[in-house]
Amino acid sequence: MIGTLSSSSIKVGQLTLGDGNPFFLIAGPCVIESEAHALMMAGTLARIAADAGIPYIFKASYDKANRSSVSSFRGPGLTEGLRILGKIKSELKLPILTDIHEPSHATPAAEVADILQIPAFLARQTDLLVAAGKTGRIINIKKPQFVSPADMKNAVEKVASTGNTNIILTERGSSFGYQNLVVDFRGIPQMKKFGYPVVFDATHSVQLPGGQGHASGGQPEFIEPLARAAVAAGVDGLFIETHDNPAKALSDGANALPLAQLPALLARMKALSTLVRSWSTS
Repeated sequence: MIGTLSSSSIKVGQLTLGDGNPFFLIAGPCVIESEAHALMMAGTLARIAADAGIPYIFKASYDKANRSSVSSFRGPGLTEGLRILGKIKSELKLPILTDIHEPSHATPAAEVADILQIPAFLARQTDLLVAAGKTGRIINIKKPQFVSPADMKNAVEKVASTGNTNIILTERGSSFGYQNLVVDFRGIPQMKKFGYPVVFDATHSVQLPGGQGHASGGQPEFIEPLARAAVAAGVDGLFIETHDNPAKALSDGANALPLAQLPALLARMKALSTLVRSWSTS
């Protein structure tokens, strides 16, 4: 028998994530570019996911505090960004994920977002993890490029110390020299041993950090091969940054999946996930 390690389940709205529940999708643009664009992307993505029969969570950042250049676009900021995310949540009835960079943002962000994301660069920041955990929201911790899968136990324990065990772990590649990442797929079953849902970030894993000097580059042609490997390794869901026009995206367009390619990719990922999950019960 070929099996995959199970993870505990987490409820987000009407969705149940992990523990053999349906393979799910977290997707959206890197950053909120405008209210109109965010609403358009959320509505389009919701329809694509529904057509594929895949549970869906909308993601977008209100502030990208970790851009390569001081002059790079960061987003509309906390107040305006949360207003836009709140509108998407109320009008489209979608669960919302957004990342936070400061402990003081945890409480206001939690008033809107169902999932608070800890960026990979900040996953060792104790105050941020504890503040996020105290909100009681689901906390998605991105595995830092410089941290082993086994050492993610420390990040998990910081959140869990608040009494909050609604945790997701996300693999997004590891540093491989300068301006390059590599994915060690052994990390997926290793992190699943902690008992939480594990997600694969298929778009940041093809990023070339700082590869354009003033911004990160990317190799989006490898998004699907890596996603296939992650699904085969037993992830509970995929994280995909996507854009209707990556060349014009205001953040991380170089590694974003063109929106037009998403329906076919999801169809193939769902078929593969169904096959992999059948092995674990045969």
